[in-house]
Amino acid sequence: MRVLLVGSGGREHAMAETLAKSPALSALFIAPGNPGTARCGVNVPIGAHDVAALVTFAREQDIDLVVPGPEAPLVAGLADACALAGLPCAGPTQAAAQLEGSKSFTKEICDAAGIPTAAWERFTDSAAAIAYVRRKGAPIVVKADGLAAGKGVVVAATVAEAEAAITDMMTTNTLGDAGHSVVIEECLVGEEVSLFAFCAGETACLIGAAQDHKRIGDGDTGPNTGGMGAVSPPKGFGRAEQEAALDLLVRPMLREMVRRGTPFRGVIFAGLMLTSQGPSLIEYNVRFGDPEAEALLPRLTSDLLPALHALAEDRLDVAPITFSNQASVCVVMAARGYPGTPEKGAVIHGVDTANALEGVRVFQAGTTQDMAGNLEVSGGRVLAVCALADTVQEAQRRAYAGVKTITWDGAVWRTDIGNRAL
Repeated sequence: MRVLLVGSGGREHAMAETLAKSPALSALFIAPGNPGTARCGVNVPIGAHDVAALVTFAREQDIDLVVPGPEAPLVAGLADACALAGLPCAGPTQAAAQLEGSKSFTKEICDAAGIPTAAWERFTDSAAAIAYVRRKGAPIVVKADGLAAGKGVVVAATVAEAEAAITDMMTTNTLGDAGHSVVIEECLVGEEVSLFAFCAGETACLIGAAQDHKRIGDGDTGPNTGGMGAVSPPKGFGRAEQEAALDLLVRPMLREMVRRGTPFRGVIFAGLMLTSQGPSLIEYNVRFGDPEAEALLPRLTSDLLPALHALAEDRLDVAPITFSNQASVCVVMAARGYPGTPEKGAVIHGVDTANALEGVRVFQAGTTQDMAGNLEVSGGRVLAVCALADTVQEAQRRAYAGVKTITWDGAVWRTDIGNRAL
């Protein structure tokens, strides 16, 4: 099969490596890709947002399957454009992608389907939002309604912090259009986990679970990020618990989407809070998580490509998705200044050395190559250093051994990824 993978981050590098192992693969193109994906296939200089150019390229290259990595092209209608062009695409329609594109849409679906989730209100006026927060008190959660690259959620410990978040999103426009409306919801307490499933119509097939670490600093301190590391599987959330969560939080959503005439097809990523009252939905994402994919996919023992191809044809009659019993720990190395304004341009050393360590894989995200072939920092989250082992403790040791071999001026990372799973 000739495959076009869309995206340029660590998730796409992990997906590219996984797809490259498939006996069914004849050619792999990545648009736009990064220096890491270039080792798995052919990078194509087309941005992930350029839906028209992606479709044109896919037609010219006789692509058999388009595999979206990030959410933005799906929300922009990539799957719809592929359908019009007769191209199979392993992702949801624009209408179904609203599960991620709009926080308030997801909340409405949850309410209609009886899915446990935090109590919420939507606001388009900052004064009304601030008045609501003052009435409800803190802790409280402020979310940009639209896409914000994983940075549109503020868990406010104080009313003042919530007010500042509302002002930033709605008045200062720090998140652009994404923050013109906000969803404010009660703060759920518990362990947060990420659940993944292949979905088509009313059918969901469990992939697995991981636990992200969103805040920049050790001990879950500092601002939220796109994710500073992940562990798979999460402690105390095994296959039986994952299946039960699918029954409670995913399959009712699928039925409601079918009822509305906008059936979901693709990878669903459900962010859950394991509360004292049971699992509660935080949000849906319509693709693999990042960095969860980097932790999850190395554990995969079955072939990813046939599963994605089946999804693109609105079916799930494929061999079961299987994973090793090994643990995986993924540590994100970021650029100084992230999640604000990351410092770019520093030369990165030691990636090949880390990749040579037992059980270690380094997935590239915010990287580029200069004319001399040097690897340079070009984004906030730069590398995901991942390791497999028989225990979480050993996977953690291996991942941090990999981190220690990699250097650049301004590298930052958390030192406690995996501790909660020990």
